[in-house]
Amino acid sequence: MHRTIPAVALPITLATALSACSGAQADTGDDGPVTVGVTDASKDYWRTFEQLAAEEGIEVELVNFTDYAQPNPILSQGELDLNQFQHLLYLANYNVNADDDLVPVGSTAIYQLGLYTTKGYASPEDLPDGAEIAIPNDPVNQARALLVLQSAGLVELADGGNAFSTPAEVVDGSRVTVVPVDASQTAVQVNTIDAAVINNNFAADAGIDPTTAIYSDLEDTRTARPYLNLWVARADDADNPVYAQLVEIYQSEEVLAGVEAENKGTAVTEQVPAEELRADLTELEQLVRDSQG
Repeated sequence: MHRTIPAVALPITLATALSACSGAQADTGDDGPVTVGVTDASKDYWRTFEQLAAEEGIEVELVNFTDYAQPNPILSQGELDLNQFQHLLYLANYNVNADDDLVPVGSTAIYQLGLYTTKGYASPEDLPDGAEIAIPNDPVNQARALLVLQSAGLVELADGGNAFSTPAEVVDGSRVTVVPVDASQTAVQVNTIDAAVINNNFAADAGIDPTTAIYSDLEDTRTARPYLNLWVARADDADNPVYAQLVEIYQSEEVLAGVEAENKGTAVTEQVPAEELRADLTELEQLVRDSQG
C-alpha cells in the first residue's frame, strides 16, 4: 500500500536573469547533447557528472537558470530535454497551476530547512518557554518553517498543520512565539532574538555554517519527503532509456560525494524509483487542488 505524504509548504525563490537556452535533444540521445536545465551549473559535481556521462557516450549540455519560474515551461515547450532544480511539491504546484503533466524520472536529494541560534542553545529543548523565533513570512516558506518547529516540539499547529499553514494556526500554549519576517531578514534577526528558521541560501549569504543548525527537517524525513528534489522530463519521455541512464550516473558514488561535500552534510541523497515518485506526485497534485477549493 502506498503511504500518504504529509502536507508541507512549497518554497520558491525567484531571481531575474535567465541564461540562453539551446535546442532540445532527440528522444534517443543520439543526435546531439542532452540539454539539462539547472540552477547550480557552476558546482563541481556537475563537472564530474558531465565527465562520467561522456565516458558512457552521452554528451550533456547544462543550461543554467537564475529564475526558478522558467525551467518547467521551457522543458514543456521542448527547448530542454530534462531539468533538475525542483522538489516534488514544487512540481505538483506547477503541474496543477499550469495544467501540465511533467513527470519525475529520478530523485536527487532533500536539502534541509534549519533552525539556528546565536544565543548558545544547543538544541530545541534548551530554548526557554516564550522564546521568539523568526520565520519567513512569505506563504510558500512559512508553512514549512512552522512544520519544522512543530517537528522540533516547539509549536503545535491546528489539525497537525498542512502545506498552507499560517502563524494564526499556532495553538495557544505552544512553547515559543513565531515572528514572521521577510525571508532575507531571518539571518539578521537570529542575532537579536532567540532563534530563526533560515533558508539555506540566506544562511550561506550570511556566512552561517549550515551544520550549526540546532534542528532541521532532515531529522524528520517523513515531513521532509515532499521536498525530495527531482530529475524531470516531459510525460512522453518518461521511459527514455538515455534519461534513465543519466539519473543512474548522477546517483553514482562519485557525483553524490560531490553533492554531499558541497552541502556540508546538510543534504540527504535518496534513490527512489521513478514509479514511486510519480505516485507521490499524484498525491501531492491532489493536495494542491484541494487547497484551491
